[in-house]
Amino acid sequence: MNSRRSLLCLASVLALLGTSAHAQSAAEKQLASDKFTLVAPFPAGGPIDTLARVLADGLAKRYNQVAVVDNAPGAAGNIGMDKVKRGKPDGHTLLVIPAGNLTVNPTLMPKFPFDIQKDFVPVAMLAKTPNVLVANPATGIKTVAELIAQAKAKPDALSYASPGVGSGLHLAGELFKSQANVDILHIAYKGTPPAINDVIGGTVPLMFSNLPTVLPHIKSGKLVALAVTDSVRTPTAPEIPTLAELGVPGVVVPSWYGLLAPAGTPPEVAAQLARDAAAILAEPAVRERLQGQGLSAWDLQTTAFDTHIRDETARWAKVIKARNITME
Repeated sequence: MNSRRSLLCLASVLALLGTSAHAQSAAEKQLASDKFTLVAPFPAGGPIDTLARVLADGLAKRYNQVAVVDNAPGAAGNIGMDKVKRGKPDGHTLLVIPAGNLTVNPTLMPKFPFDIQKDFVPVAMLAKTPNVLVANPATGIKTVAELIAQAKAKPDALSYASPGVGSGLHLAGELFKSQANVDILHIAYKGTPPAINDVIGGTVPLMFSNLPTVLPHIKSGKLVALAVTDSVRTPTAPEIPTLAELGVPGVVVPSWYGLLAPAGTPPEVAAQLARDAAAILAEPAVRERLQGQGLSAWDLQTTAFDTHIRDETARWAKVIKARNITME
């Protein structure tokens, strides 16, 4: 009797393994049937373009197919997102996108033209990079404690720059103000370069920025790094403490980037793409290339990625409403 039960159990396990293998084989066969288009809804250069090209190269090799990157900038990324929304849901039209387009814009934009959950299938989170709070050396601010003390002594006397209203770096500043209980004036710029230039020039004393962007200025002494907005210190600059270490918890705002497909993409195809993306980003040469831009792979797939998007959207909606942030 025991032998028979064991054989039945073994047969069940083998059947399940066979079904799984067949599903995966079918997904891979589907993906090998046509060329790939990876839409990057921002200009060439920068982390979105880098990640799209890395994935395109990897998918081309894995499936012996042509894989192209379509840089489709405009309308704060909405033009590229619309291309993917209208794409055929077969795993060959993919979107590489930053966090803000998925988790901030739905609340910030009064007429946001997408429903992230209905229009797209979350495939995987790809990578993240830490943000850092920096100060102009002329301020005399060398620590977060000194910043908070100065802000409380002279409310609204300090200001911080950001690349635009509703950007992740703007929201990092607003979250910091809330958690540290200080008033610091927000100065919005049209992009990161002019904001950094004015902080270095002394027009604005403070800024939250992507660490890779300002690291050369930190090393040269043009800017002072106060803290990173992540849960842990970054290997890129391990000497910079986190805000939580310095008594300001809850300001965990890394910049991250995800991979999405059009709604209707079969779950098994999305799951296979997620496994492919993880394997591509884990390749030593790719990992080294990403690290050169301050990026580190962040493997969060399908359902877990969907949950993360929903949680982040709810989190930023509270901040946007509480701080009364509106598009200009």
